[in-house]
Amino acid sequence: MIDLPPLPELPAVSYVMPVLNEEDYLEAAVRTILDQDYAGEKEIVLALGPSRDRSDEIAARLAGEDPRVRLVENPERDIPAGLNRAIAASRHPVIVRVDAHSELTPDYTRLGIRSLRDRGAVNVGGIMRAAGSTPVQRAIARAYNSPFGLGGGAYHGDGTPGPAESAYLGIFRREAVEAAGGYDPTILRGEDWELNLRIRRGGGLIWFDPELRVTYRPRASIGDLARQFFATGTWRAVLVRRYRGANPWRFFMPGGLVAALAASLVLAMLQFLGVAPWASWWSLLHLSPAAYALAIAFAVTTLPDQRGLRDRILSAIALVTMHLSWGTGFLKGIVRGGGRTVDRSRA
Repeated sequence: MIDLPPLPELPAVSYVMPVLNEEDYLEAAVRTILDQDYAGEKEIVLALGPSRDRSDEIAARLAGEDPRVRLVENPERDIPAGLNRAIAASRHPVIVRVDAHSELTPDYTRLGIRSLRDRGAVNVGGIMRAAGSTPVQRAIARAYNSPFGLGGGAYHGDGTPGPAESAYLGIFRREAVEAAGGYDPTILRGEDWELNLRIRRGGGLIWFDPELRVTYRPRASIGDLARQFFATGTWRAVLVRRYRGANPWRFFMPGGLVAALAASLVLAMLQFLGVAPWASWWSLLHLSPAAYALAIAFAVTTLPDQRGLRDRILSAIALVTMHLSWGTGFLKGIVRGGGRTVDRSRA
């Protein structure tokens, strides 16, 4: 285990946030930090990528209004590089990662500091609860919040407190981040899981506390969702190639689904052309799309907050987009690696 001195009662906190094309969400995210009910000293370091919208203007105004908000440049634009730049510019012993499209509950920092102290953890995370404002974004949020959408990560459900493999965002002891070498700038998605793996291998405890809650604003269109999940799947495959057995089994499921559906499609084409017989054991491959369609239909019936047929159709589209985009990216990453595949969904 990492041997760290006990935290003081109210340790000073540095919030670090990468920003790229976040004009619709940035101010709300920063306000939820400034409104934390935590009595200790606070600073916010925004790492500004080359945005094409008004993000830099909004960030400059926020910094001008409150000296606790500080700005650094992130010319590389990538999230891990921005986080490392913000951490390097920050000063305090507790580091809280925040995304510009996330909103913290007022007690988030206070409860997180308590967990760090009480559990002897070096990183604490809680529940990500997605929320949307349009019919499509609400459907995407429903898919995010469902175990049928993102799988078994504890922070996508309610869960019970306990040790975890990773944490959503994270409230870190600075010493643990520095001992692990910070975020790996060559991992452009899945950087949280990868950093937490290195922290755990160094003896640090990652703790899941469901009392910590963050509202996440997902992508607002199906096209952006597809781009996001293709990049995510690609970089999950990179993590599988690099760390092999350390990866949970759920990482492999979307890629297996896409491979099975593709095999069924190819077989169907060969059968229609008369190259392959219909009456053969190979036809069992067609059970894959049938079983998947039934699974999606069942999943849609379990999702809350749906009003009518349109919401159910949008929910199904969101789930299928997540699965197939992630799985296609995963297969690409297994074969070719990550390359310069990046998430352009907020560009």
